[in-house]
Amino acid sequence: MSKLKDIKDAVLQLIFPHVCVGCGSDILSQENILCMRCIASLPETNYELHAANPVEKIFWGRLPLANATAQYYFTKESLVQHLMHQFKYKENRELGLQLGIMMGEQLKQSKRFDDVTALVPLPLFPMKEKKRGYNQATVLCQGIASVLKLPVLDKAVTRPQHTETQTKKGRIERWKNVEGKFLVKNREHLLGHHVLLIDDVITTGATLESCGNELLQIENLKLSVATLCVASH
Repeated sequence: MSKLKDIKDAVLQLIFPHVCVGCGSDILSQENILCMRCIASLPETNYELHAANPVEKIFWGRLPLANATAQYYFTKESLVQHLMHQFKYKENRELGLQLGIMMGEQLKQSKRFDDVTALVPLPLFPMKEKKRGYNQATVLCQGIASVLKLPVLDKAVTRPQHTETQTKKGRIERWKNVEGKFLVKNREHLLGHHVLLIDDVITTGATLESCGNELLQIENLKLSVATLCVASH
């Protein structure tokens, strides 16, 4: 039977190639989208293990957080950039789910996020989300939720106003660009929650700060932040 299965798998691989999104290798199981070599080479920060880590320091004096982390370092021309591009712009939702699961596993092992009670994805402007097909932060949340067994409150915060791309803006420009651009709905559903606000990448933290400040207007709400990666300078 095993030989027949091997032949069947080989034929399927020839007709419908199943290759690693990271490197193109075909040495991976049908259940995975990244090979073990690529997973092992992702530059982990290990920030989830440490208080006063560099991501938490970004928000010091700006946003009172319980904890904050980012799982990987983001640099140009890197594997992380390649995966981010596939996830955000090439409609590879399956990759986003796997990355979210990997985030969830790291958060669970750290123990520092054990009292989180709900996941909130940083919202996109509706037209932008429609064009992309999904909100990448929501997909990450779905992956994380499958590990942490937490609700994803993807309608808790909206972004009714369009904002320009943040890519080439400085810190002050970024903050002005997103100031007051988020709206928290059904505030009573968030009372007393410890919310983990999720996004794909953090640079200056301006967007997360703006959204986080809106969430913290809710009585007795505790806030933490987790992103897939942090931009290295």
